[in-house]
Amino acid sequence: MEILAMILAGGRGSRLDILSEKRVKPSVPFAGKFRIIDFTLSNCSNSHIYNIALLTQYMPFSLNEHIGSGRPWDFDRRDTSITLLQPHEKPDGHSKWYMGTADAIKDNIEFIKRKEPKYVLILSGDHIYKMNYNWMLNDHKNNNAELTVAVKRVPMEETSRFGIFEVNEDSKIISFEEKPKEAKSDLASMGIYIFNTDVLIKYLEDMLEEDLDFGKHVIPKMIEDERKVFTHTYDSYWMDVGTYDSYLEANLDLIKKSEEVGINLYDQDWKIYTRSEDLAPVRIGATGSVLNSLVCNGCKIEGRVENSVLSPGVTVRKGATVKNSIIFNNTYIDENSHLDTVIIDKKVYIGKNCLIGHGDDLTPNKEKPELLENGISVIGRSTIIPEGAVVERNVRICTRAKIDDKNKLIKSGETLRR
Repeated sequence: MEILAMILAGGRGSRLDILSEKRVKPSVPFAGKFRIIDFTLSNCSNSHIYNIALLTQYMPFSLNEHIGSGRPWDFDRRDTSITLLQPHEKPDGHSKWYMGTADAIKDNIEFIKRKEPKYVLILSGDHIYKMNYNWMLNDHKNNNAELTVAVKRVPMEETSRFGIFEVNEDSKIISFEEKPKEAKSDLASMGIYIFNTDVLIKYLEDMLEEDLDFGKHVIPKMIEDERKVFTHTYDSYWMDVGTYDSYLEANLDLIKKSEEVGINLYDQDWKIYTRSEDLAPVRIGATGSVLNSLVCNGCKIEGRVENSVLSPGVTVRKGATVKNSIIFNNTYIDENSHLDTVIIDKKVYIGKNCLIGHGDDLTPNKEKPELLENGISVIGRSTIIPEGAVVERNVRICTRAKIDDKNKLIKSGETLRR
């Protein structure tokens, strides 16, 4: 086998908060019909890399069900497969959760040895991008590299959010700094690595840190040892949808013109594959209208949808409006309710005459101001919003929470629990 792809898909995604209460971050719906993981899986399929290992950990049920045998991505071939790997007990009786990115790979080192690939491609399952990994592999071979790291140029004012590499004129890495205050370069790590298998195994087996991480431990050690470590520069759209703000932005990027920003979902030469539901076509009624939006199968639109993304099976009744919002599967928005800049999880009921995302008060969320401060309100799965309720800005309504019929006003910055 030439190359084995190992996809890290076990992260909880705590900054996605309510959206990752009952699912792992890569399993969060995206762009209506997809999941976040679909972009990485489709990149592998389009790159003709069919030997895949998916490393899961936190709340893997939704993700496991979505992946199945890997058929939508053509992974269920005679001589290839997708393997789901979870933390497991070792022969010495020792077992633990994955503690870091490299620790997760180290815990499955016997799997790599059994497969005997020449190269190991390590990927994150929670980024939105389209990339041909063969171009990176060609760079790796041409440089006679032992490790190649995918990097993307970022604005200098954003370098403090990333691991930053300094390289020479041949793209060989000469220094690396994690989230520097004053960066020497604008080349940010994308968390995508190609290792020579023998080198990867050597470093994983030699390093004893419990929280073993590629960025913190493995890459700095290889640079210190003057190993052949190079970069591959990627210059197209890439987004880490790890926050409510970036998640909403990346979804809404998709409904802009593809030459301006975002990913072209209609490119027949690089399709994004997924496990689709069999639902009826979209129905737009006599009173319905849709402007600059993505609307998936099974939706019934009698109101107005503008600059929004609707997952399969969403209903928008007469007189209702949905603006600048992301609505997950099978949510029902009743008559004359108005939604603006909200993210709503699956199977939510919005009663008649509600105002969701209402007003100009941008008080940050009191419990989690670092997550909600720019006006987005979020409603968890299977929540019922009673008729006439008013939900203002930066509000968190947790899964299955109930609004008191006597107090239907949820003010900006509040959190409502079950």
